Amino acid sequence: MMPRIAFILCASLAALFGLPNDLLAQQKTVKECRAEWQAQRAEYQAKGVTEAAYIKQCRSGGQESSTPTPAPAATTDPAPRTSSTPAGRVGTAGTNQFASEAQAKGHCATDTVVWANLSSKDYHFSGYRDYGNTKRGAYMCEGDATQQGFRAAKNEKHPS
Repeated sequence: MMPRIAFILCASLAALFGLPNDLLAQQKTVKECRAEWQAQRAEYQAKGVTEAAYIKQCRSGGQESSTPTPAPAATTDPAPRTSSTPAGRVGTAGTNQFASEAQAKGHCATDTVVWANLSSKDYHFSGYRDYGNTKRGAYMCEGDATQQGFRAAKNEKHPS
Protein backbone atom coordinates (compact mmCIF):
# COMPACT_ATOMS: atom_id res chain seq x y z
CA MET A 1 0.00 0.00 0.00
CA MET A 2 2.80 2.43 0.90
CA PRO A 3 4.63 2.08 -2.46
CA ARG A 4 1.37 2.80 -4.31
CA ILE A 5 0.81 6.07 -2.38
CA ALA A 6 4.45 7.09 -2.94
CA PHE A 7 4.08 6.37 -6.68
CA ILE A 8 0.87 8.45 -6.93
CA LEU A 9 2.47 11.32 -5.01
CA CYS A 10 5.59 11.28 -7.21
CA ALA A 11 3.50 11.11 -10.41
CA SER A 12 1.35 14.04 -9.27
CA LEU A 13 4.40 16.18 -8.46
CA ALA A 14 6.05 15.31 -11.77
CA ALA A 15 2.87 16.30 -13.65
CA LEU A 16 2.59 19.56 -11.70
CA PHE A 17 6.19 20.62 -12.33
CA GLY A 18 5.96 19.54 -15.96
CA LEU A 19 3.20 22.08 -16.71
CA PRO A 20 4.20 25.33 -18.41
CA ASN A 21 4.42 28.32 -16.06
CA ASP A 22 1.67 30.24 -17.85
CA LEU A 23 -0.82 27.48 -17.04
CA LEU A 24 0.04 27.79 -13.37
CA ALA A 25 -0.33 31.58 -13.41
CA GLN A 26 -3.59 33.11 -12.22
CA GLN A 27 -5.94 33.99 -15.05
CA LYS A 28 -7.02 37.63 -15.38
CA THR A 29 -10.64 38.55 -14.77
CA VAL A 30 -12.85 40.09 -17.44
CA LYS A 31 -12.88 43.30 -15.39
CA GLU A 32 -9.05 43.49 -15.40
CA CYS A 33 -8.90 42.81 -19.14
CA ARG A 34 -11.61 45.41 -19.84
CA ALA A 35 -9.70 48.02 -17.81
CA GLU A 36 -6.51 47.31 -19.81
CA TRP A 37 -8.44 47.63 -23.08
CA GLN A 38 -10.02 50.93 -21.93
CA ALA A 39 -6.59 52.32 -21.06
CA GLN A 40 -5.37 51.72 -24.62
CA ARG A 41 -8.71 51.92 -26.40
CA ALA A 42 -7.73 54.38 -29.14
CA GLU A 43 -4.65 52.34 -30.08
CA TYR A 44 -6.60 49.08 -30.34
CA GLN A 45 -9.50 50.67 -32.23
CA ALA A 46 -7.05 52.15 -34.73
CA LYS A 47 -5.75 48.62 -35.31
CA GLY A 48 -9.30 47.28 -35.70
CA VAL A 49 -9.30 45.24 -32.48
CA THR A 50 -12.66 45.05 -30.75
CA GLU A 51 -13.07 44.98 -27.00
CA ALA A 52 -14.51 41.45 -27.16
CA ALA A 53 -11.53 40.18 -29.17
CA TYR A 54 -9.08 41.79 -26.75
CA ILE A 55 -10.83 40.36 -23.69
CA LYS A 56 -10.89 36.89 -25.25
CA GLN A 57 -7.14 37.09 -25.98
CA CYS A 58 -6.38 38.55 -22.55
CA ARG A 59 -8.37 35.87 -20.69
CA SER A 60 -6.68 33.09 -22.65
CA GLY A 61 -3.37 34.17 -21.11
CA GLY A 62 -1.81 35.70 -24.24
CA GLN A 63 1.12 38.07 -23.95
CA GLU A 64 0.14 41.68 -23.18
CA SER A 65 2.70 42.94 -25.65
CA SER A 66 1.22 40.98 -28.53
CA THR A 67 -1.74 42.57 -30.25
CA PRO A 68 -4.81 40.40 -30.76
CA THR A 69 -5.90 39.79 -34.33
CA PRO A 70 -8.27 42.44 -35.64
CA ALA A 71 -11.93 41.59 -35.95
CA PRO A 72 -13.72 41.83 -39.32
CA ALA A 73 -14.61 45.39 -40.27
CA ALA A 74 -18.38 44.79 -40.13
CA THR A 75 -18.37 43.71 -36.47
CA THR A 76 -20.01 45.85 -33.84
CA ASP A 77 -19.29 45.93 -30.15
CA PRO A 78 -21.17 42.85 -28.86
CA ALA A 79 -21.48 44.10 -25.29
CA PRO A 80 -22.92 47.61 -25.16
CA ARG A 81 -22.15 49.39 -21.91
CA THR A 82 -25.03 50.05 -19.59
CA SER A 83 -22.91 50.54 -16.50
CA SER A 84 -23.09 53.76 -14.55
CA THR A 85 -19.42 53.55 -13.59
CA PRO A 86 -16.91 55.96 -15.12
CA ALA A 87 -15.30 53.08 -17.03
CA GLY A 88 -18.63 52.60 -18.80
CA ARG A 89 -18.91 56.26 -19.70
CA VAL A 90 -15.62 56.91 -21.39
CA GLY A 91 -16.51 58.48 -24.70
CA THR A 92 -14.15 58.83 -27.61
CA ALA A 93 -10.81 57.93 -26.13
CA GLY A 94 -8.07 60.39 -26.89
CA THR A 95 -4.52 60.90 -25.86
CA ASN A 96 -3.91 60.41 -22.13
CA GLN A 97 -7.57 59.71 -21.30
CA PHE A 98 -8.19 56.96 -18.78
CA ALA A 99 -11.17 54.85 -17.80
CA SER A 100 -10.30 54.77 -14.10
CA GLU A 101 -8.96 57.25 -11.62
CA ALA A 102 -6.24 54.79 -10.58
CA GLN A 103 -4.89 54.57 -14.14
CA ALA A 104 -4.80 58.36 -14.39
CA LYS A 105 -3.05 58.71 -11.02
CA GLY A 106 -0.41 56.25 -12.21
CA HIS A 107 0.19 58.37 -15.30
CA CYS A 108 0.10 61.82 -13.65
CA ALA A 109 2.43 61.35 -10.73
CA THR A 110 2.83 65.06 -9.95
CA ASP A 111 -0.18 66.55 -11.79
CA THR A 112 -3.77 66.83 -10.57
CA VAL A 113 -6.20 64.19 -11.87
CA VAL A 114 -9.39 65.71 -13.30
CA TRP A 115 -12.58 64.35 -14.87
CA ALA A 116 -12.81 65.73 -18.42
CA ASN A 117 -16.32 66.09 -19.82
CA LEU A 118 -15.80 65.21 -23.49
CA SER A 119 -19.05 66.90 -24.56
CA SER A 120 -18.62 70.31 -22.93
CA LYS A 121 -14.79 70.35 -22.92
CA ASP A 122 -14.88 71.31 -19.20
CA TYR A 123 -12.93 69.45 -16.55
CA HIS A 124 -13.93 68.85 -12.95
CA PHE A 125 -11.88 68.44 -9.78
CA SER A 126 -12.20 65.67 -7.22
CA GLY A 127 -14.79 66.45 -4.54
CA TYR A 128 -17.19 68.25 -6.88
CA ARG A 129 -20.54 66.89 -8.03
CA ASP A 130 -19.63 66.27 -11.67
CA TYR A 131 -16.28 64.57 -10.96
CA GLY A 132 -16.68 61.16 -12.60
CA ASN A 133 -20.41 61.73 -13.18
CA THR A 134 -20.97 63.01 -16.71
CA LYS A 135 -22.24 60.86 -19.56
CA ARG A 136 -19.16 61.19 -21.76
CA GLY A 137 -15.91 61.71 -19.97
CA ALA A 138 -12.51 60.40 -18.95
CA TYR A 139 -9.97 60.84 -16.20
CA MET A 140 -6.98 62.94 -17.30
CA CYS A 141 -4.03 64.87 -15.97
CA GLU A 142 -4.90 68.56 -15.68
CA GLY A 143 -1.95 69.55 -17.88
CA ASP A 144 -2.97 67.12 -20.63
CA ALA A 145 -6.58 68.32 -20.44
CA THR A 146 -5.49 71.94 -20.83
CA GLN A 147 -3.27 71.07 -23.80
CA GLN A 148 -6.22 69.34 -25.49
CA GLY A 149 -8.41 72.43 -25.16
CA PHE A 150 -10.34 71.59 -22.00
CA ARG A 151 -10.98 74.30 -19.41
CA ALA A 152 -11.76 74.18 -15.68
CA ALA A 153 -15.42 74.36 -14.74
CA LYS A 154 -16.31 77.93 -13.77
CA ASN A 155 -17.93 77.04 -10.43
CA GLU A 156 -15.02 74.91 -9.12
CA LYS A 157 -11.80 75.89 -7.38
CA HIS A 158 -8.48 74.15 -7.93
CA PRO A 159 -7.53 71.95 -4.96
CA SER A 160 -4.39 73.24 -3.27
